[in-house]
Amino acid sequence: MAMAFKMATTGMWVTDECKNSFMELKWKKVHRFIVFKIDEKSRLVTVDKVGGPGEGYNELAASLPNDDCRYAVFDFDFVTVDNCRKSKIFFIAWAPTESRIRAKMLYATSKAGLRRVLDGIHYELQATDPTEMGFDIIRKRAN
Repeated sequence: MAMAFKMATTGMWVTDECKNSFMELKWKKVHRFIVFKIDEKSRLVTVDKVGGPGEGYNELAASLPNDDCRYAVFDFDFVTVDNCRKSKIFFIAWAPTESRIRAKMLYATSKAGLRRVLDGIHYELQATDPTEMGFDIIRKRAN
């Protein structure tokens, strides 16, 4: 069934593809990031773009539109002071200033439902422009 997870507050459905892609990012490290979007007509949260293992933060930032909202999940790999490799998963709620008010409201009210489906998120960021989700901010939050 393509619409397995219903978000009660907005009546949106999260597709199985969203959860499966997230599990591949989390466990298999097949993806570096996933961008999700809401299709208002079908009332579905779907995968908009998937970044491969060789892609990084710059590709994620470039894939977010300047005039529409999105959700994104980013797998941030880093090395600690003790020289240990670690990975933290960030959830980014992207709502640029130029996006429509209706879209901002829809994404804001649907965020909690999607977060419940994506189990294993370490940190969350809310961003209205690229400076609020910069690579330095992500690095600082992970440490």
